[in-house]
Amino acid sequence: MNSEVFKGNLMPPPETMYCAQQINIPPDLPNILKQFTKAAIRTQPHDVLQWAADYFSAMSKGEALPVKQRLEMPVATQKTDTGLTPNLLKTLHQQLASKEIITKEELLIKWKGLCLPVEQLDTILALGNFSENINWMHFFALGCSALGGTITSALKHACDILTEDPETAEAQIPFNTFESLYTYLAHLDGEIPEEQIESFLFSLQEHAKQQGGMVLPSDFIDICNKTN
Repeated sequence: MNSEVFKGNLMPPPETMYCAQQINIPPDLPNILKQFTKAAIRTQPHDVLQWAADYFSAMSKGEALPVKQRLEMPVATQKTDTGLTPNLLKTLHQQLASKEIITKEELLIKWKGLCLPVEQLDTILALGNFSENINWMHFFALGCSALGGTITSALKHACDILTEDPETAEAQIPFNTFESLYTYLAHLDGEIPEEQIESFLFSLQEHAKQQGGMVLPSDFIDICNKTN
């Protein structure tokens, strides 16, 4: 038997050497990686690998990416990195609002994609007594409550998240959207008389009519202050 052939079969093949001319870099790769890096810096995910998997999965499907629009700076009195924040709720809204009804599985996937604590999701789901199919705007309303605590502050967050106006302007949303969110939260609260709900919405609608059907936070805060 040829000893050289025998040795060649036993010995591992030599390492392949590459030169610059042999490496073909896809033309889209540098921009994809650049955008990915910027998104990671803005979003600050706790689990980068989980978030990255959701990011590229959404990209491949042409879905809204799990990315904050801007970096949230920590506030001394509030740990913004341990749960839902306005920017993260806005990101969830961008991902899920195209459907009126979503499933718990869809929500859980997006929730985990943003590295949010599942315990907080379970709390919100239990509070809304949601079944397998979830009305997204109802969940969104409870998400705003998780940010604010009171109905007034929750609706202020809703305006800030849903507004299409520039950040320099006071946030505003259509009266119909506000009415739906407020009615759901007020009924879920269970302690606000129906007459008070109707009176509040009637007064607010009068304001909205003078503003092209739009509601501003200052409108409903002013009404609340007058009725309390």
